[in-house]
Amino acid sequence: MALDLDDQEQLDEFKAWWDQYGKLTVNLVLLALIAYASWQGYQYFQHKKAVEASKIYQTLGLLDPSESDTIKDAANKLMTDYIATPYAGRAAVLQARSEFLAGETDESKAKLEWAIANAQETSVKAIASLQLARILLDNKDYAGAEKVLSADVDPGYDGLKNDLQGDILLAQGKVDEAKKLYASALNNLESDGRLYLFTKQKLESLGS
Repeated sequence: MALDLDDQEQLDEFKAWWDQYGKLTVNLVLLALIAYASWQGYQYFQHKKAVEASKIYQTLGLLDPSESDTIKDAANKLMTDYIATPYAGRAAVLQARSEFLAGETDESKAKLEWAIANAQETSVKAIASLQLARILLDNKDYAGAEKVLSADVDPGYDGLKNDLQGDILLAQGKVDEAKKLYASALNNLESDGRLYLFTKQKLESLGS
């Protein structure tokens, strides 16, 4: 009989607790299930988008730079519909190259600026920065080129950045400053690479 009374007391306590917190508990469980389902759906959606973007980018990468219209269509699709994937930034750089080769310098610069601002990968941002700075240097926009390179870039590209900064300074007649940048570039480049040898030749030609 005592056991029955204990059971009844526990049941009464549970009913009282349920009356007070039952609705809240159900709602919290539902919210947790909805959140989990939403997260799973988001993960699936992101994976699906990444796979689609990968296929478009693979096709884009096989195109000849002269196929500017086709490249433009594919790149714009990636930059518009798949901006959250790494392929959007890569596509912008490829399109910039195609436009540059076609003599569309302003369009090329705009795509590189877009890549610098929107690319998901630091390596792509660095490549875009270097290419944009080179275009500005060729156009004798030294201040613009220096500004582009003043931002932090992926450390893996420090050698290329230093070398280009040396070129910019040398173009302005700042020989001593250029030599320092070339020397710094050599410290960040592979010693058996072509750019290392080329940078070394530039430095030696300046009397160092």
